[in-house]
Amino acid sequence: MHVETLEWAGGRPGHVRMIEQTLLPGRHEVIDVATVEEMFAAIRRLAVRGAPAIGVAAGYGVLLGTQDLAGASGDEVLARTRATCERLAESRPTAVNLFWALNRMRTRAESEHAAGRDGDAILDALFAEAADIHAGDRDTCRRIGEHGAALIQDGWTMLTHCNAGALATGGMGTALAPIYVAHEQGKRVSVYADETRPLLQGARLTAWELMQAGVPVTLITDNMAGRVMFEGRIDAVIVGSDRIARNGDVCNKIGTYSVAVLAARHGIPFYVAAPLSTFDPDLAHGGLIPIEERAPEEVTEGFGSRTAPEGVAVYSPAFDVTPAELVAGIVTEVGLIERPDTARVEHALALGGRLQTAG
Repeated sequence: MHVETLEWAGGRPGHVRMIEQTLLPGRHEVIDVATVEEMFAAIRRLAVRGAPAIGVAAGYGVLLGTQDLAGASGDEVLARTRATCERLAESRPTAVNLFWALNRMRTRAESEHAAGRDGDAILDALFAEAADIHAGDRDTCRRIGEHGAALIQDGWTMLTHCNAGALATGGMGTALAPIYVAHEQGKRVSVYADETRPLLQGARLTAWELMQAGVPVTLITDNMAGRVMFEGRIDAVIVGSDRIARNGDVCNKIGTYSVAVLAARHGIPFYVAAPLSTFDPDLAHGGLIPIEERAPEEVTEGFGSRTAPEGVAVYSPAFDVTPAELVAGIVTEVGLIERPDTARVEHALALGGRLQTAG
Protein backbone atom coordinates (compact mmCIF):
# COMPACT_ATOMS: atom_id res chain seq x y z
CA MET A 1 0.00 0.00 0.00
CA HIS A 2 1.47 3.35 -1.02
CA VAL A 3 1.85 6.27 1.40
CA GLU A 4 -0.31 9.43 1.40
CA THR A 5 1.84 12.53 1.13
CA LEU A 6 -0.68 15.31 1.95
CA GLU A 7 -4.30 15.99 2.86
CA TRP A 8 -6.65 18.80 3.90
CA ALA A 9 -7.52 18.51 7.59
CA GLY A 10 -9.91 20.25 9.95
CA GLY A 11 -12.78 21.24 7.67
CA ARG A 12 -13.34 25.01 7.50
CA PRO A 13 -11.25 26.62 8.75
CA GLY A 14 -8.63 23.94 8.18
CA HIS A 15 -5.02 23.33 7.31
CA VAL A 16 -2.83 21.00 5.26
CA ARG A 17 -1.17 17.97 6.79
CA MET A 18 1.82 16.68 4.85
CA ILE A 19 4.82 14.42 5.21
CA GLU A 20 7.94 16.51 5.84
CA GLN A 21 9.97 14.94 3.05
CA THR A 22 13.25 16.65 3.94
CA LEU A 23 13.46 14.42 7.03
CA LEU A 24 12.98 11.08 5.27
CA PRO A 25 14.06 8.34 5.64
CA GLY A 26 15.48 9.05 9.10
CA ARG A 27 12.22 10.47 10.46
CA HIS A 28 8.67 10.02 9.21
CA GLU A 29 7.15 13.26 10.47
CA VAL A 30 3.82 14.82 9.51
CA ILE A 31 3.62 18.60 9.73
CA ASP A 32 0.70 21.05 9.72
CA VAL A 33 0.80 23.92 7.21
CA ALA A 34 -1.65 26.66 8.14
CA THR A 35 -0.65 29.83 6.23
CA VAL A 36 0.29 30.86 2.72
CA GLU A 37 3.83 31.69 3.80
CA GLU A 38 4.19 28.27 5.44
CA MET A 39 3.01 26.66 2.19
CA PHE A 40 5.39 28.84 0.16
CA ALA A 41 8.26 27.71 2.39
CA ALA A 42 7.20 24.06 2.27
CA ILE A 43 7.20 24.08 -1.54
CA ARG A 44 10.44 26.05 -1.73
CA ARG A 45 12.43 23.87 0.67
CA LEU A 46 11.04 20.64 -0.87
CA ALA A 47 9.03 19.55 2.16
CA VAL A 48 6.46 18.83 -0.55
CA ARG A 49 7.89 18.13 -4.01
CA GLY A 50 7.06 16.44 -7.27
CA ALA A 51 5.04 18.29 -9.89
CA PRO A 52 1.57 16.77 -9.18
CA ALA A 53 1.93 17.07 -5.40
CA ILE A 54 3.02 20.68 -5.77
CA GLY A 55 -0.13 21.31 -7.81
CA VAL A 56 -2.34 19.81 -5.10
CA ALA A 57 -0.46 21.77 -2.43
CA ALA A 58 -0.89 24.98 -4.42
CA GLY A 59 -4.66 24.48 -4.64
CA TYR A 60 -4.83 24.00 -0.89
CA GLY A 61 -2.50 26.98 -0.43
CA VAL A 62 -5.11 29.23 -2.03
CA LEU A 63 -7.60 28.00 0.57
CA LEU A 64 -5.15 28.88 3.33
CA GLY A 65 -4.97 32.41 1.95
CA THR A 66 -8.72 32.96 1.62
CA GLN A 67 -10.53 30.88 4.23
CA ASP A 68 -10.55 33.70 6.81
CA LEU A 69 -12.77 35.83 4.53
CA ALA A 70 -16.14 34.38 5.54
CA GLY A 71 -18.70 37.15 5.18
CA ALA A 72 -16.43 39.27 2.97
CA SER A 73 -17.51 40.68 -0.36
CA GLY A 74 -16.92 38.96 -3.66
CA ASP A 75 -14.44 41.68 -4.62
CA GLU A 76 -12.39 41.04 -1.47
CA VAL A 77 -12.29 37.27 -2.00
CA LEU A 78 -11.29 37.64 -5.64
CA ALA A 79 -8.53 40.12 -4.79
CA ARG A 80 -7.14 37.84 -2.08
CA THR A 81 -7.29 34.83 -4.40
CA ARG A 82 -5.30 36.64 -7.06
CA ALA A 83 -2.72 37.87 -4.55
CA THR A 84 -2.32 34.40 -3.04
CA CYS A 85 -1.86 32.84 -6.47
CA GLU A 86 0.79 35.41 -7.35
CA ARG A 87 2.71 34.67 -4.15
CA LEU A 88 2.62 30.89 -4.50
CA ALA A 89 3.66 31.13 -8.16
CA GLU A 90 7.02 32.49 -6.99
CA SER A 91 7.89 29.33 -5.04
CA ARG A 92 9.21 27.10 -7.88
CA PRO A 93 9.79 28.12 -11.53
CA THR A 94 9.93 24.76 -13.36
CA ALA A 95 7.05 22.49 -12.26
CA VAL A 96 4.18 23.43 -14.57
CA ASN A 97 1.55 21.76 -12.35
CA LEU A 98 2.06 24.60 -9.87
CA PHE A 99 0.89 27.18 -12.39
CA TRP A 100 -1.80 24.88 -13.79
CA ALA A 101 -3.38 24.46 -10.34
CA LEU A 102 -3.10 28.15 -9.46
CA ASN A 103 -4.69 29.05 -12.78
CA ARG A 104 -7.58 26.68 -12.03
CA MET A 105 -8.15 28.29 -8.65
CA ARG A 106 -7.92 31.87 -9.97
CA THR A 107 -10.14 31.09 -12.97
CA ARG A 108 -12.77 29.49 -10.72
CA ALA A 109 -12.86 32.56 -8.48
CA GLU A 110 -13.07 34.89 -11.46
CA SER A 111 -15.86 32.85 -13.04
CA GLU A 112 -17.91 32.84 -9.83
CA HIS A 113 -17.32 36.57 -9.36
CA ALA A 114 -18.37 37.31 -12.94
CA ALA A 115 -21.57 35.37 -12.32
CA GLY A 116 -22.40 37.71 -9.44
CA ARG A 117 -21.73 35.27 -6.60
CA ASP A 118 -21.05 36.73 -3.16
CA GLY A 119 -17.86 36.15 -1.19
CA ASP A 120 -19.06 33.06 0.65
CA ALA A 121 -20.20 31.43 -2.58
CA ILE A 122 -16.79 32.08 -4.12
CA LEU A 123 -15.13 30.51 -1.08
CA ASP A 124 -17.39 27.46 -1.43
CA ALA A 125 -16.33 27.17 -5.05
CA LEU A 126 -12.65 27.44 -4.17
CA PHE A 127 -12.92 24.65 -1.62
CA ALA A 128 -14.70 22.49 -4.18
CA GLU A 129 -12.04 23.25 -6.81
CA ALA A 130 -9.12 22.37 -4.53
CA ALA A 131 -10.79 19.12 -3.51
CA ASP A 132 -11.38 18.32 -7.19
CA ILE A 133 -7.73 18.94 -8.04
CA HIS A 134 -6.70 16.44 -5.36
CA ALA A 135 -9.33 13.84 -6.26
CA GLY A 136 -8.48 14.23 -9.93
CA ASP A 137 -4.81 13.60 -9.23
CA ARG A 138 -5.62 10.38 -7.35
CA ASP A 139 -7.69 9.17 -10.29
CA THR A 140 -5.07 10.24 -12.81
CA CYS A 141 -2.32 8.38 -10.95
CA ARG A 142 -4.39 5.19 -10.93
CA ARG A 143 -5.07 5.44 -14.67
CA ILE A 144 -1.38 6.12 -15.39
CA GLY A 145 -0.59 3.06 -13.30
CA GLU A 146 -2.99 0.84 -15.21
CA HIS A 147 -1.79 2.02 -18.64
CA GLY A 148 1.85 1.70 -17.60
CA ALA A 149 1.47 -1.70 -15.97
CA ALA A 150 0.45 -3.09 -19.35
CA LEU A 151 4.00 -2.34 -20.54
CA ILE A 152 5.65 -4.26 -17.69
CA GLN A 153 6.25 -7.95 -18.18
CA ASP A 154 6.37 -10.47 -15.36
CA GLY A 155 9.90 -10.70 -13.98
CA TRP A 156 11.05 -7.31 -15.26
CA THR A 157 13.45 -5.04 -13.40
CA MET A 158 12.91 -1.30 -13.83
CA LEU A 159 15.31 1.57 -13.25
CA THR A 160 14.03 4.92 -12.04
CA HIS A 161 15.60 8.30 -11.28
CA CYS A 162 14.54 10.73 -8.55
CA ASN A 163 11.13 10.22 -6.90
CA ALA A 164 7.92 10.10 -8.90
CA GLY A 165 5.91 7.95 -6.54
CA ALA A 166 3.19 8.58 -4.01
CA LEU A 167 5.41 11.11 -2.24
CA ALA A 168 5.45 13.22 -5.41
CA THR A 169 1.69 13.22 -6.07
CA GLY A 170 -1.72 13.33 -4.45
CA GLY A 171 -2.19 9.65 -5.29
CA MET A 172 -0.05 6.57 -5.95
CA GLY A 173 2.51 8.32 -8.11
CA THR A 174 3.40 8.70 -11.77
CA ALA A 175 6.56 6.74 -12.60
CA LEU A 176 6.01 4.35 -9.69
CA ALA A 177 2.28 3.92 -10.33
CA PRO A 178 2.79 1.31 -13.09
CA ILE A 179 5.13 -0.56 -10.77
CA TYR A 180 2.60 -0.49 -7.93
CA VAL A 181 -0.21 -1.68 -10.21
CA ALA A 182 1.98 -4.42 -11.72
CA HIS A 183 2.85 -5.50 -8.16
CA GLU A 184 -0.88 -5.56 -7.28
CA GLN A 185 -1.49 -7.72 -10.35
CA GLY A 186 0.94 -10.30 -9.05
CA LYS A 187 3.72 -9.58 -11.52
CA ARG A 188 7.22 -10.11 -10.19
CA VAL A 189 8.69 -6.64 -10.63
CA SER A 190 11.73 -5.11 -8.96
CA VAL A 191 13.40 -1.71 -9.11
CA TYR A 192 16.87 -0.21 -9.25
CA ALA A 193 16.67 3.31 -7.81
CA ASP A 194 19.29 5.95 -8.64
CA GLU A 195 20.23 7.85 -5.49
CA THR A 196 19.73 11.15 -7.43
CA ARG A 197 22.35 13.70 -6.44
CA PRO A 198 22.57 16.19 -4.89
CA LEU A 199 19.45 15.89 -2.69
CA LEU A 200 19.20 12.09 -2.84
CA GLN A 201 15.48 11.85 -3.58
CA GLY A 202 15.98 8.34 -4.93
CA ALA A 203 17.87 7.17 -1.85
CA ARG A 204 15.79 9.00 0.73
CA LEU A 205 12.33 8.81 -0.84
CA THR A 206 11.96 6.26 -3.65
CA ALA A 207 13.77 3.48 -1.81
CA TRP A 208 11.81 4.26 1.36
CA GLU A 209 8.35 4.25 -0.21
CA LEU A 210 8.99 1.14 -2.33
CA MET A 211 10.09 -0.69 0.80
CA GLN A 212 6.93 0.50 2.57
CA ALA A 213 4.90 -0.98 -0.30
CA GLY A 214 6.78 -4.30 -0.31
CA VAL A 215 8.32 -3.82 -3.78
CA PRO A 216 11.90 -5.18 -4.05
CA VAL A 217 14.28 -2.25 -4.56
CA THR A 218 18.05 -1.95 -4.94
CA LEU A 219 19.73 1.41 -4.42
CA ILE A 220 22.59 2.51 -6.68
CA THR A 221 24.55 5.73 -7.07
CA ASP A 222 23.78 7.77 -10.18
CA ASN A 223 27.07 6.86 -11.87
CA MET A 224 26.30 3.12 -11.56
CA ALA A 225 23.33 3.27 -13.94
CA GLY A 226 25.43 2.57 -17.02
CA ARG A 227 27.09 -0.41 -15.35
CA VAL A 228 23.85 -2.14 -14.36
CA MET A 229 22.53 -1.59 -17.89
CA PHE A 230 25.74 -3.05 -19.36
CA GLU A 231 25.34 -6.08 -17.09
CA GLY A 232 21.83 -6.70 -18.48
CA ARG A 233 20.08 -6.05 -15.17
CA ILE A 234 17.56 -3.48 -16.49
CA ASP A 235 14.57 -4.25 -18.72
CA ALA A 236 13.14 -0.72 -18.91
CA VAL A 237 13.60 2.77 -17.45
CA ILE A 238 10.65 4.78 -16.17
CA VAL A 239 10.82 8.33 -14.79
CA GLY A 240 8.46 11.18 -14.04
CA SER A 241 8.53 14.74 -15.33
CA ASP A 242 8.09 18.30 -14.12
CA ARG A 243 7.29 19.80 -17.53
CA ILE A 244 6.85 18.39 -21.02
CA ALA A 245 6.99 20.56 -24.13
CA ARG A 246 4.54 20.36 -27.02
CA ASN A 247 6.98 18.26 -29.09
CA GLY A 248 7.49 15.68 -26.33
CA ASP A 249 10.80 16.95 -24.92
CA VAL A 250 10.80 16.00 -21.24
CA CYS A 251 12.13 18.06 -18.33
CA ASN A 252 12.89 16.06 -15.20
CA LYS A 253 15.32 15.95 -12.29
CA ILE A 254 18.94 16.61 -13.20
CA GLY A 255 20.60 13.40 -14.39
CA THR A 256 17.57 12.10 -16.28
CA TYR A 257 19.08 13.02 -19.65
CA SER A 258 22.19 10.98 -18.83
CA VAL A 259 20.04 7.97 -17.98
CA ALA A 260 18.14 8.34 -21.27
CA VAL A 261 21.37 8.44 -23.28
CA LEU A 262 22.64 5.34 -21.48
CA ALA A 263 19.35 3.54 -22.07
CA ALA A 264 19.50 4.33 -25.79
CA ARG A 265 23.09 3.04 -25.97
CA HIS A 266 22.01 -0.27 -24.42
CA GLY A 267 18.75 -0.69 -26.34
CA ILE A 268 16.60 -0.29 -23.23
CA PRO A 269 13.19 1.42 -23.57
CA PHE A 270 13.02 4.76 -21.75
CA TYR A 271 9.50 5.63 -20.57
CA VAL A 272 8.13 8.76 -18.93
CA ALA A 273 4.96 8.74 -16.80
CA ALA A 274 3.16 12.04 -16.31
CA PRO A 275 -0.35 13.50 -16.23
CA LEU A 276 -1.52 15.76 -19.03
CA SER A 277 -1.32 18.65 -16.55
CA THR A 278 2.48 18.33 -16.77
CA PHE A 279 2.45 19.19 -20.48
CA ASP A 280 3.03 22.82 -21.39
CA PRO A 281 1.46 23.21 -24.85
CA ASP A 282 2.61 26.82 -25.03
CA LEU A 283 6.25 25.68 -25.28
CA ALA A 284 7.18 24.30 -28.70
CA HIS A 285 10.29 22.47 -27.47
CA GLY A 286 12.27 21.72 -24.33
CA GLY A 287 14.83 24.44 -24.91
CA LEU A 288 12.20 26.96 -23.82
CA ILE A 289 11.62 25.36 -20.40
CA PRO A 290 12.96 27.53 -17.53
CA ILE A 291 15.48 25.55 -15.47
CA GLU A 292 15.63 26.24 -11.76
CA GLU A 293 19.08 26.62 -10.22
CA ARG A 294 19.52 25.57 -6.62
CA ALA A 295 21.75 26.94 -3.87
CA PRO A 296 25.45 25.97 -4.11
CA GLU A 297 25.31 24.66 -0.55
CA GLU A 298 23.17 21.73 -1.71
CA VAL A 299 26.25 20.50 -3.57
CA THR A 300 29.11 21.67 -1.36
CA GLU A 301 27.64 20.82 2.03
CA GLY A 302 24.55 18.75 1.47
CA PHE A 303 22.83 17.63 4.67
CA GLY A 304 25.27 19.70 6.76
CA SER A 305 28.56 18.02 5.88
CA ARG A 306 31.03 19.93 3.70
CA THR A 307 32.32 17.86 0.79
CA ALA A 308 34.00 20.58 -1.33
CA PRO A 309 36.57 23.31 -0.66
CA GLU A 310 35.41 26.70 0.56
CA GLY A 311 34.92 29.19 -2.25
CA VAL A 312 34.71 26.70 -5.12
CA ALA A 313 32.44 27.74 -8.01
CA VAL A 314 29.26 25.66 -8.29
CA TYR A 315 26.75 25.16 -11.09
CA SER A 316 23.62 23.43 -9.80
CA PRO A 317 20.68 23.16 -12.22
CA ALA A 318 17.84 21.21 -10.64
CA PHE A 319 16.53 19.79 -13.93
CA ASP A 320 17.60 18.80 -17.42
CA VAL A 321 15.74 18.15 -20.66
CA THR A 322 15.60 14.80 -22.47
CA PRO A 323 14.85 15.13 -26.20
CA ALA A 324 11.72 13.36 -27.39
CA GLU A 325 13.79 11.20 -29.76
CA LEU A 326 15.17 9.32 -26.73
CA VAL A 327 11.70 8.61 -25.26
CA ALA A 328 10.02 5.31 -26.16
CA GLY A 329 6.72 6.53 -24.79
CA ILE A 330 4.98 8.87 -22.36
CA VAL A 331 2.38 7.17 -20.16
CA THR A 332 -0.55 9.49 -19.41
CA GLU A 333 -4.05 9.10 -18.01
CA VAL A 334 -5.41 8.85 -21.56
CA GLY A 335 -2.94 6.17 -22.60
CA LEU A 336 0.56 5.79 -24.05
CA ILE A 337 2.02 8.44 -26.35
CA GLU A 338 4.36 6.17 -28.29
CA ARG A 339 7.49 7.77 -29.82
CA PRO A 340 6.24 11.25 -28.86
CA ASP A 341 6.32 14.12 -31.31
CA THR A 342 4.23 17.25 -31.74
CA ALA A 343 1.37 15.54 -33.58
CA ARG A 344 1.09 12.68 -31.09
CA VAL A 345 1.30 15.02 -28.09
CA GLU A 346 -1.35 17.31 -29.56
CA HIS A 347 -3.63 14.31 -30.10
CA ALA A 348 -3.29 13.27 -26.45
CA LEU A 349 -3.82 16.82 -25.23
CA ALA A 350 -6.94 17.11 -27.35
CA LEU A 351 -8.25 13.87 -25.82
CA GLY A 352 -7.67 15.33 -22.38
CA GLY A 353 -9.13 18.73 -23.20
CA ARG A 354 -5.84 20.61 -22.66
CA LEU A 355 -4.98 21.71 -26.19
CA GLN A 356 -7.14 24.81 -26.03
CA THR A 357 -4.60 26.45 -23.68
CA ALA A 358 -1.95 26.45 -26.38
CA GLY A 359 -0.79 29.71 -27.88
